[in-house]
Amino acid sequence: MSTTTVPSATGSWPIWLREPLLHFLFFGALLFAADHYMLADRDDPHTIVVGAEVDSEAIAIFKASRNREPSAEELSALRQVWLDNEVLYREGLALQVDRGDTGIRERVIFKALSVVDANTKLPAVDDKILNTWFEKNRAKYDEPARYDFQEAALSGDSSANNEAAVRAFVTELNAGTPGDARAGLRVFKGRPHDNIVQSYGPECAKALEALPPGEWRALPTREGWRAMRLEAISAAAPANFETLRGVLLQDWTDATMAEQRTAAVRALAKKYSVKFEAAKP
Repeated sequence: MSTTTVPSATGSWPIWLREPLLHFLFFGALLFAADHYMLADRDDPHTIVVGAEVDSEAIAIFKASRNREPSAEELSALRQVWLDNEVLYREGLALQVDRGDTGIRERVIFKALSVVDANTKLPAVDDKILNTWFEKNRAKYDEPARYDFQEAALSGDSSANNEAAVRAFVTELNAGTPGDARAGLRVFKGRPHDNIVQSYGPECAKALEALPPGEWRALPTREGWRAMRLEAISAAAPANFETLRGVLLQDWTDATMAEQRTAAVRALAKKYSVKFEAAKP
């Protein structure tokens, strides 16, 4: 067994782990159900060993929920979630908050996190601070451009959706053949760019958004070629600070408390030696 020290996670996080409510208990109690003693160093309470089981379980559950394996960044983030929760669990045991909850790991973590929260203080905020935060996070609040479009997927075996077959079908569609004559027709309204990328891939999204409205085109998607037609585009609109003041204050509060919570847990983690158990070849 080889071990290496794992540095604290810094830098950017995947979007799904950067929400205001943070990631504590998000995957820690639910995802990593394995008994922590199996992964911890039993002889040294100040050493945390992240076993290969953590990565294995994280990959398996991530793949089951997202139909793909996690990227290196996502796997690193999941591992850090486990570490944060393990630190909270051990601190909870040290504070004896496990009384009455023996064996219920998530409750111990939650109680330890409550102690952390009780010792954090929200700084004062004014319009200047709030507006600066708003501009930094403007992409979250601006109304994106939205696209109305139709998609026609030819029915039949997989060869029906190859490039040649779809291009021939597109010719028929532009000549007046109804979109649902030989295909499954789907109509989409108000889809933003990110949603199109998620469904069809960045190449298809870029091509679709550049189409002249009302004309069928053959476009490559993640699932093969599709006949697609752009119907209309709703222009993007910038968010207004005054209109969103109440929402912004709540979001700023959540985000600031989350940052303080993370910093406090990482400070607690410094008392532990964290090692990573390399996966067996």
